[in-house]
Amino acid sequence: MKSDKKTKRGVYLLPNVLTTFGLFSGFFAIILATKGQFAESAIAIFIAMLWDGLDGRVARLTNTQSEFGAQYDSMSDMVSFGVAPALLVYFWLFADLGKVGWIGAFIYIAGGALRLARFNTQIGIADKRYFQGLPSPAAAALIAGMVSTKEMIGATPYDFVMIYVGWVILVGAGALMVSNIRYYSFKEVNLKGRASFKVLLVAILIIIVIIFKPSAVLFTFFFVYALSGLIMTSIEVRKKRRLKKRTKR
Repeated sequence: MKSDKKTKRGVYLLPNVLTTFGLFSGFFAIILATKGQFAESAIAIFIAMLWDGLDGRVARLTNTQSEFGAQYDSMSDMVSFGVAPALLVYFWLFADLGKVGWIGAFIYIAGGALRLARFNTQIGIADKRYFQGLPSPAAAALIAGMVSTKEMIGATPYDFVMIYVGWVILVGAGALMVSNIRYYSFKEVNLKGRASFKVLLVAILIIIVIIFKPSAVLFTFFFVYALSGLIMTSIEVRKKRRLKKRTKR
């Protein structure tokens, strides 16, 4: 009986170790941002995304899902995709703006915290095909991609515009995380099934493009993904309005 109790009190090692790697990547991203190493900090956030994707898949493949793992993953996400991106942009762009700068960063952090809290309460009841609100890893990738791309471009005569653009993107990402806008989750994509040869060629081409300009490609992808929810929602609203008009007639 004692051995059974010990087993129940234990935690699954492998997925939680992967989550810890993701947590460390987010923590290290904050350290790098405070030192002014902004491009490296953005890369650390992208690495945290890889660990975040791995821990969940490993847990499902090895049948080691647990309530502890879900909560630990959420805490890790808050650091890596909530605090780290906000502080990265703050030290990178907003440190000299005073209240406007830290308020923008806080709005993003609050949006990330509320997004994760809502996600935790909907586990098992939400439609797996869609996310309600912009997922926090996607929001973090959008921010990290913006910083990384600008660092790659370097100084330009229009850098003053970047302050306003960066603030809007940061606050907008925070607002989208707590919105009711639906985003496709890609969870129904079957990677184990057979696909045509053309699909393989397209996949190889995408990988080559990402390797060539990783920061710009990733920023573009997640920017389009953030817009996709808005577009999909506007289309659904128009359809509902048309149906209402038809029913009235």
